[in-house]
Amino acid sequence: MDFIKRAGLYLRQKIGRTALITLVMSAIMIFVLAGIIIQSAAIQATNSAKNSAGTTVTLSADREKAFASMRKSQSSSSSSSSSSSNAAPAAITMPSVKIKTAEKIAALSNVAGYQYSNSASVNASGFSAVTTSSSSGGGGQGGFGGSSNSGDITISGVSTTAAETNFKSKSYKITSGRGITAADKNTNNVVIESELATSNSLKVGSTIKVKTTDDDAKTYTLNVVGIYKAKTSSSSQGGPNMSDPSNTIYTSYTFAGTVNGDTTSVTSVVYTLTDSSKEKAFTKQAKKLISSSFSLTSSSETYALLMKPMKNVQSFANKIVWIVGIAGTIILALITVLMIRERRHEIGVLMALGESKFKIVLQLFSELFAVLVLSLVIAGVAGNFVGSAVGKQLVSQQTTATQSTSTGAGFGGGGGSAPSGAGRSGQTSMTASGSQVSNLKTKISAKSMAELGGLGLGIIAIAVVAGSTPIFRLKPKKILSNE
Repeated sequence: MDFIKRAGLYLRQKIGRTALITLVMSAIMIFVLAGIIIQSAAIQATNSAKNSAGTTVTLSADREKAFASMRKSQSSSSSSSSSSSNAAPAAITMPSVKIKTAEKIAALSNVAGYQYSNSASVNASGFSAVTTSSSSGGGGQGGFGGSSNSGDITISGVSTTAAETNFKSKSYKITSGRGITAADKNTNNVVIESELATSNSLKVGSTIKVKTTDDDAKTYTLNVVGIYKAKTSSSSQGGPNMSDPSNTIYTSYTFAGTVNGDTTSVTSVVYTLTDSSKEKAFTKQAKKLISSSFSLTSSSETYALLMKPMKNVQSFANKIVWIVGIAGTIILALITVLMIRERRHEIGVLMALGESKFKIVLQLFSELFAVLVLSLVIAGVAGNFVGSAVGKQLVSQQTTATQSTSTGAGFGGGGGSAPSGAGRSGQTSMTASGSQVSNLKTKISAKSMAELGGLGLGIIAIAVVAGSTPIFRLKPKKILSNE
């Protein structure tokens, strides 16, 4: 064990060099550990978000087929334009989901619950909708392909507000009264936004009136049973012509159907499954009950997009580990080469005295191992702070980039109008995902330190072998003669 004693004596004698190597190795270990704990935290956050989100399947109209049908109609209109120059432009028709069909699907196995969603557009009567002004110019409603019969109030009909995306993600919160429940079916009870309530001096118990947007307008009296607060600002909803989110009122899906003149259908249905592993089997059974005009979209299909910030952070953290690990190996190898060259005489004397090359290598390895242990302690103290700071910055950048891409894509569709609130729900889902991943909890675990220690051992082993090989190819006499 003399090589261990020699290693200790060398480290104490060359205290300045030992401190320098300790600093270099500590820096390497800190950034490697930061990458490891960020990667681990990203995996945990992704799994946690996936488990908490549950598995849902949405039944709605197939927009691609609806647009294809519209283009086919436009083509037919163009071919007959020679006989009729005043042909009306083709309009997109989005089929509604029949409630009877939805109930048949709900009766399938593996369904924990389901949520009806319906939408309608009306005009305020006796009160004023919230208006949004913009310095960018433009005004009024109907921008971005809006139809001429769009009202200033959007009715979002649901089974319950508790199961609605905005309320589940806590982007919307009931601040007074209650939300819509199953007991509100076939009633005119509504939940309005706080800005709309404040601007019109409304409160729980107040009544408001709305009118349909068709030529033969009908008036409905609504009872305010709750007030909610929308965290999402109007500026995030799109251009200046987009309706302010405060103008969305929640009712039972039955009332939205009444306004639309169709009480047997809804816009979409979201089914929550009890067992996510049986999602494909459920989808296969459900498709047998619907026509080709409808589609079934699983939450797992959109999950990859919602978790994209975490995936990017996880990938970046993995790159940090590899890049810093490779760079650290190269740096330590170069330092070891220079250190061994300076110790040629010492090595030559030891070899001349009969010390084996293996034990000399073990001495060099022991010296770096002692430095590694000290570096691991330093990294354990500083690594979590560095990992937390870098992780938060990465998550912030990736979430912002993903939301910007999603928002840009959301308004890129070719014409027509989505069901009211669809874009808002997608935006809210992304925001909810962002809020989940923004709370990246980085912490040092025994597993992280074990991974760091194993990587550190590999780095110093490669550095010692790479640095000592040129010297140990020589004979003791050759080493001493070149001194």
